[in-house]
Amino acid sequence: MSEAKITPLDRADERVRHDDTIKGAVLAFVDRVRSGDLGMLPVAVGLVVISAVFTSLNPLFLAPNNLVNLLFDCATVGVISLGIVCVLMLGEIDLSVGSMSGLASALIGMFWVNMGLPLPLAILIALAAGALIGAIYASLFNWIGMPSFISTLAGLLALLGFQLYLLGTSGSINLPYASSMVKFGQLLIMPAWFSHTVALLPGIVLLWSGLGVARQRKTVGLTAQPLSMLLVKVVALTAALEFAVWYLNLGRGVPWMFGLFVLLVVIMNYALTRTKWGRSMFAVGGNREAARRSGINVKRIYLSAFMLCSTLAALGGMLSASRLASSSQQAGTGDVNLNAIAAAVIGGTSLFGGRGSAYSALLGIIVIQAISNGLTLLNLSSSLRYMITGGVLAVAVIVDSLARRSRAAHGRG
Repeated sequence: MSEAKITPLDRADERVRHDDTIKGAVLAFVDRVRSGDLGMLPVAVGLVVISAVFTSLNPLFLAPNNLVNLLFDCATVGVISLGIVCVLMLGEIDLSVGSMSGLASALIGMFWVNMGLPLPLAILIALAAGALIGAIYASLFNWIGMPSFISTLAGLLALLGFQLYLLGTSGSINLPYASSMVKFGQLLIMPAWFSHTVALLPGIVLLWSGLGVARQRKTVGLTAQPLSMLLVKVVALTAALEFAVWYLNLGRGVPWMFGLFVLLVVIMNYALTRTKWGRSMFAVGGNREAARRSGINVKRIYLSAFMLCSTLAALGGMLSASRLASSSQQAGTGDVNLNAIAAAVIGGTSLFGGRGSAYSALLGIIVIQAISNGLTLLNLSSSLRYMITGGVLAVAVIVDSLARRSRAAHGRG
């Protein structure tokens, strides 16, 4: 007698039964990995390997103050990468985010320092410029059909030229070192009690949402996650975050600028996972025509994604200016584009659209900055940093492609 074929629905039912115990949860996780749903696993493994290698070569890599400096550096490009996640989820790209960040820093220097406008007004002007550029890209895509690769490549050159024009022959504008903006980018650290309090919030949110989901599932007669499993997850998450904060406070502490970055990640994650706009983003990225036929305003989704991307690039440029205390011709050039795009992809956002997470930007930029920081401590050339980052990016794309094949094979099975 032939063996009955196991369908994807059977596997889903088995995963539900597995989740009733800790052992079952582990088995369910293994099942998801085998089916191609890797989640953040590759990034977590990569961080462990990178930390182990650089710590063995130079113990200062994991020193508290070195990690604090690493977090400062993560925030500037990380905010830009967060915008890249939005366009990548639609299967598009923005190659001009580096130039947009450089232009925003030049606008801050010109309007705030040279023209004497209030800092908040200068910041609003720079953010508005980012939103306008994003709207132009979306309009070219929606109404003319110009590929985002071409329009943003043209934008890269145009914005860079405008940045150089604004800065003039001097090539840079120094920001007041005693200003709140520069202090925010270089010195301001959260009080220890505040950072420990913030570290409790993710666990509280996880517990509250987990209990809510369990109630809803029981109401409709579905199997719910046991309270013991939920408590294990909450305790593990809280312990990890509290330890990280405690360790950073052995040095200078948690930077406010990194806190702003994490706050933006949390807001973006909520928007992508809990709102109609977020569901539309995934739908359009997965299948544009199907999304259009289901009633989603596809052009509006593209407009919002490109505007968010350019606006966050402008914000990242201003954070970089506050970090360096200047607006210069070098701002936004070099490897800013590479790192912003690579961080999103390394963190798990698919280049093919339809898959991604706000946390991709957070985890991906930590990987890239860890590589950069480690090589700097070893006093190695920047050429190695480019080669290693390129290799890590290639591995991330290969893993994503193999995962897509695995998911497709399991779906057919």
